[in-house]
Amino acid sequence: MTAVGRAASRGAEHGPASLQDMRRQNLSVVLAAVAAHSPLSRADVSGRVGLTRAAVSSLVDELIGRGAVTEAAATASGRVGRPGRALTMADDGPAGLGLEIGVTHLGACVADLRGEPRVWRRVERANAGRPAEAVLADLAALADEAQAEAAALGLRVAGRVLAVPGVVPNTPRGLLERAPNLGWHGVRLADHWPDPDTVPEPENEANLGALAEYWNAGNPVETFVHVSAGAGIGAALVIDGRLFRGARGFAGELGHIPVHPDGPRCPCGARGCLEQYAGEAAVLREAGLAQHDGAGTGDPVALLAERAAAGHPPTLAALERAGRALGLALTSAVDLIDPDRLVLGGAYAELAGWLLPAVRAELAERVTVRPWAEEALRPAALGRRGPLLGAALTTVRRIMADPTLLPAA
Repeated sequence: MTAVGRAASRGAEHGPASLQDMRRQNLSVVLAAVAAHSPLSRADVSGRVGLTRAAVSSLVDELIGRGAVTEAAATASGRVGRPGRALTMADDGPAGLGLEIGVTHLGACVADLRGEPRVWRRVERANAGRPAEAVLADLAALADEAQAEAAALGLRVAGRVLAVPGVVPNTPRGLLERAPNLGWHGVRLADHWPDPDTVPEPENEANLGALAEYWNAGNPVETFVHVSAGAGIGAALVIDGRLFRGARGFAGELGHIPVHPDGPRCPCGARGCLEQYAGEAAVLREAGLAQHDGAGTGDPVALLAERAAAGHPPTLAALERAGRALGLALTSAVDLIDPDRLVLGGAYAELAGWLLPAVRAELAERVTVRPWAEEALRPAALGRRGPLLGAALTTVRRIMADPTLLPAA
């Protein structure tokens, strides 16, 4: 685990508030004000956060020392008195490195403290069935390249988080319990990562995609279900603004909800799982495009969108069938969780134009015990970029919540 990850874990174990806790909270408040409203003078910050100018000045000095904030030359503020010096978030300094393992690709992203991605890399790679050691070696090399590019921009990676298409239990952290579409079971990242000092913290890709949507929304809803589709189907539950992982970290396995109990056998061992009707491989098969399933012949999602836009009847029928199955599974989520919104992420976001009518029809027919509006179902704004961006932003959000995670200069 990275230094930021370890410190965040320790912080969660602290007891009653102390002076140190209060300073940590005040640093976070000041940093948030600068992030949201910069450029600001120290006096402006004091007025916004309700702390004395002396207190704000001390906090700003510490944030500058930790590389989170910069202070420009004096500028006139329009008020009586000495000109203020503009505070802004640092263009260089601390950043989060996000990594991603997909069935057909690897990705790396570096985001600065503004939450802006400054480095973005994606390479196509057929990872299904490859040994974890080989995949992680390739990913570590990609991470090194992204970090070097970030360093050239003056960015310093403060934490690393990895989006994975599988189950990451609450304990022990660092374990990938299972990733059926990769063919991995019980993989401990530290056992295979080339450098023990840079092992990333794994998290389920659907969870990170949901968090990225939430963090990037101007006016986010607090309770929603985010469904992410690629080779598999996962879901993330955000309840009252917090990710719900379940008692052991296994929440959100929507792809293995049975929609037809007597249906085909799923790789998980059960029958009639949603993935057998609405997963990428199932849709390609029904569309007559099974040869494009992870075969290194291009982007299968883009191909499906192209065929659907051209009015290809088998593709349209496959997407309608997938939408019906997805709507059936989401009915259970709506009745059980009562979300404000359902968000279709990953491949579903790019195919939403053809999926949404069937999903909405199924929800309208089956959600009968509570109000439900069709506009509450919508595609994710970030599409397939969500999990990787969410991985990078996880470190950024931790720093924003607790700037003391950064080493002092």
